[in-house]
Formats: sequence, structure tokens, C-alpha cells
Amino acid sequence: MNQRVEDLIQALEPGLEGILISSPENRRYLSGFTGSAGVLIITPETARLATDFRYYEQVRQQAPEFELVEVSQRVEPVLARELAALGLERIGFESAAITHETYERWRNALSSVELVPTTGLVEGLRAVKDESELAAIAEAVRIADEAIEQMMDTIRPGMTERQVAWDLEVYMRTHGAEALAFTTIVAAGPHAAMSHAVVTERPIQRGEPVVIDMGARVEGYCSDITRSFCVGEADERYLQVWNTVLEAQLAAEDQIRAGMTGIQADAIARDIIYGAGYEGRFGHGLGHGVGLAIHEEPRAGMTATGVLPAQTVLTVEPGIYIPGWGGVRIEDMVVVGEEGCRILTGARKQAVVPGQ
Repeated sequence: MNQRVEDLIQALEPGLEGILISSPENRRYLSGFTGSAGVLIITPETARLATDFRYYEQVRQQAPEFELVEVSQRVEPVLARELAALGLERIGFESAAITHETYERWRNALSSVELVPTTGLVEGLRAVKDESELAAIAEAVRIADEAIEQMMDTIRPGMTERQVAWDLEVYMRTHGAEALAFTTIVAAGPHAAMSHAVVTERPIQRGEPVVIDMGARVEGYCSDITRSFCVGEADERYLQVWNTVLEAQLAAEDQIRAGMTGIQADAIARDIIYGAGYEGRFGHGLGHGVGLAIHEEPRAGMTATGVLPAQTVLTVEPGIYIPGWGGVRIEDMVVVGEEGCRILTGARKQAVVPGQ
């Protein structure tokens, strides 16, 4: 068994004889298997991967440490057979990874086994990144950095949000990204007041707020970057908002340490933004973990009581959003350490881009 599987076994609560893993990200993290369907059966004695014909060869190539369990039709009778053969009576499952309908099918098929819901076991392991993971994330960051830098040099008034988003996607996909990390956000003018705006055919106007949030995916790992600017010119109101967000972000990046809670990290930036008169205009958390999923543990926000571990990758993305006017968000990715943060994101932060 690999170290990740052994760490998971150690994390199981007393009395659990094993666990079924069905989350795609957790399945990949533990086994290396990237297919879209399958269930890991993990016990202290065995590691098996049940999947269908489409993925038999893929399992053999990507997950050689796992015993392949062939599924010809439905997975439930196969799980029942395997668990019975292993003599298991009490096994965990990922309660957040399956629907109620799937749970009912499993419960009926595995009637001789007690299914015990678990939460966050693998996610907790995934929060701390090893060197191979950090290398993949750094490459995804590099590609996104290059894409946004290129866009900041070429964006012009009259380009639509959708055109800008497409140009960013093309750049990333032709410069090493295997996919987008998530659907690119390009929000201009009043749309920039929506933190998760959807791109439209709206032309970008000279001097109005623009927020671009984007990321690349490399070897399954994501990057996440946001830059905000005006094209051609900016008024005093925009510059005041932009500089407040930048001040909040830089303070957070300077002060965040492993061992502080997500609430404490969030408060560093939130206190600056609220102190500048924008209370109620920063409606999301300061940041989130990034890895195989674009949003994963840990979290930094007003309700994030968990502690930030060393070697976690965290976004630092304060923002101010004003309905009817627009908004500003500036986002980097950092590696949290005992003595401070190592900033991964390198793209410049610029309140005004030429647009010429």
C-alpha cells in the first residue's frame, strides 16, 4: 500500500474495518486512477478498485497497487460480494460523495454490513501538499500567470467579456494546461459587483471596473488567480477601492502563519476593508484550499474555525463589491508555512492597464 492509503487507515475511527471511497478527487489522490467511475475498497489488509469495462486497462496502468475488481453491470452486488469475502461487518463511506438514492441502493445490497458515514477523512489528508503536488500546482500557476499577463497587455475597450474569457482559455490550453480549473470569470462594469459573475456579450468600456478570475489545471491540480483593473483610465473612487483591497491582501499574505485559524486569517484582511468604510461589501471568505479540487480544505473565513496546517495551498482573495458600480478582487495562491507564506502567484497587480 502507498503512504496515502496507510495514512487514511490510521485516520479511521476505532471499530471501522475499512472504508469505501467514491469521491473522484479522493479516488485519484489515493490510487492515481483518473477515470470517472469506480469505488475504492480499503482495509488494513487490502486495497481494491471496483470499476467497469471502460477502465480495466486504465486501472492496471494508473493504479497498479490496487487490485482490480471487475464490474459487469451494477456495482452494488460486486461490493456486497467483496465485503462478504473479506468478512467485513462495519465499513465507512463518504457521506458527502454519494446521493441519498445511491446510499439506499448500497444499504439494500449490503444488508449484512453496517455502513457508517464519514466526513472529511481524505480531505484532511489532501489539505497538506507533498512536493509533487506543489510542483504541479506551481506549473498550473505559471500558466495562469502568463495568460493573465498577456491579457492585461492586449485587452482593449470594446472587447466583450466572452471574447476575453475565450482568449484566456485558448492561451492556457495552448501553453500546457490540460484543462481549465473552472469556468473563467470576466466581469466588467456593474457585473464586477457579482463575485461569481457569468460572462456575457457585454462590451468592456474604457475606465470601468474589470474583474478576471481564472485558473489552469495541470496533472489534475488547479490554479486560481484574480486580477482587477480598469482599461485605459480609472477615477479616484476606483483607485481608492483597489488600493484598499490590495492593502488588505498584502497584510494577510504578510501575517498568515501555519497554526492560526481560518477566522484569524480572514480577520487580517476584513479589519482593513471594514475599517476603510466597506463593511458589508466583502461578502465571502478570504480564501480556500486548492489542489485536485478548486475549492477544498482548509478555509479562511468568518466561520472557518479550523487551523491552517503547514504545507497547505491557500488562496488570499479579499474583495469589495458595490452593486450598480462594480467591484475589485485581487487573488494570489500561497503555500502556508510556520514562518509565513510563500507566494506562488507572480502576475503583476495593476489598477490600470493601457488598453491601447
